[in-house]
Amino acid sequence: MASEGPKPDPRWRVAILDDHERSRAALRAAIWAAGGEVVGEAVRCADAAALMRRTSPDVAVCAVGLPDGDGVEVARQLIEGGCPVVLFTSHTRQELVDRARSAGVMSYLLKPLRSAELAPVLDLAVARFSETRDLRRSLEERKIIERAKGRLMARYHLSEEEAFHRLRRAAMDSRRPMVEIAKALLVSESVASDVPTH
Repeated sequence: MASEGPKPDPRWRVAILDDHERSRAALRAAIWAAGGEVVGEAVRCADAAALMRRTSPDVAVCAVGLPDGDGVEVARQLIEGGCPVVLFTSHTRQELVDRARSAGVMSYLLKPLRSAELAPVLDLAVARFSETRDLRRSLEERKIIERAKGRLMARYHLSEEEAFHRLRRAAMDSRRPMVEIAKALLVSESVASDVPTH
């Protein structure tokens, strides 16, 4: 008997947070049919954090109404923990949409689930979350580089351009990203300023 090759990676690894068995069953079937994998399920807000730690999913699908609390608040916590969330709801009230947007929710699926909608919604949520995280990281790195440039300018009386060139040259010489050089410079400056002068 010929052995099967390695199983392909799932399209997404999905965690489901919903207390309705019928809704969870519909999601499971649609996720599997689209090439995804359900890595875990929970029915209460209280179990969401443990579910995320145990499964590290690519995306979570979270019902709005849960027996022990608010699915939008759980979504906010999951998003802050680094997981994109798609809300699964039968409601489209503006108040809910506004709360979900401010929580950072990436997309919606409406109950009852239409299987054909699932794959594009999950693809979009995962891609958008990744773009947002990359943008945030790039802004944070830019701030660090600006602070390091400012320190160089103050210490060595350099122009902004000269300070930038020094950072860039140090990065090229050491084959390290400029943000690493900037962080190292800021750390060494703060250590130097903590050393007593007497």
